[in-house]
Amino acid sequence: MTDTKRKLRSEAWFGGEGKNAFMHRSWMKNQGIPADAFDGRPVIGICNTWSELTPCNAHLRALADHVKRGVYEAGGLPLEFPVMSLGESNMRPTAMLFRNLVSMDVEESIRGNPIDGVILLVGCDKTTPALLMGAASCNLPTIAVSGGPMLNASSADRISARARTSGNSPRR
Repeated sequence: MTDTKRKLRSEAWFGGEGKNAFMHRSWMKNQGIPADAFDGRPVIGICNTWSELTPCNAHLRALADHVKRGVYEAGGLPLEFPVMSLGESNMRPTAMLFRNLVSMDVEESIRGNPIDGVILLVGCDKTTPALLMGAASCNLPTIAVSGGPMLNASSADRISARARTSGNSPRR
């Protein structure tokens, strides 16, 4: 039985000693990513729909940090990227109108970047199918992480669940 290692997509960007590989690694290192991060480990994209305009996804910014730590601990290089966020509460005329656009955003973000696998951070009934459709078109290993239910709001006499757990006071 032979033990063949699958070639990673990210090697086309970061692997080797050529000028293009050097430039791609340099551009990433200017963000503080150490040189040894490009040692052949898989690059895992963290597809984040976080937005303050989308209440059901507003807590995904903090969740992304936990997901990144998990990817590091598993031996990968996590790189977060944003995609359009949909929320029925603020989008007009309806968030459903933009679901396929988000799907295309996800697909092209994955295809166009050095990503070997992706973790989708989803939080509502519009972003979940949109991100799954976009990632499925790319045929890469994919995990969807749901942020769970939307957080409670705050009022004058009560602090929101978000503020209570994060130590931040509600906006006034």
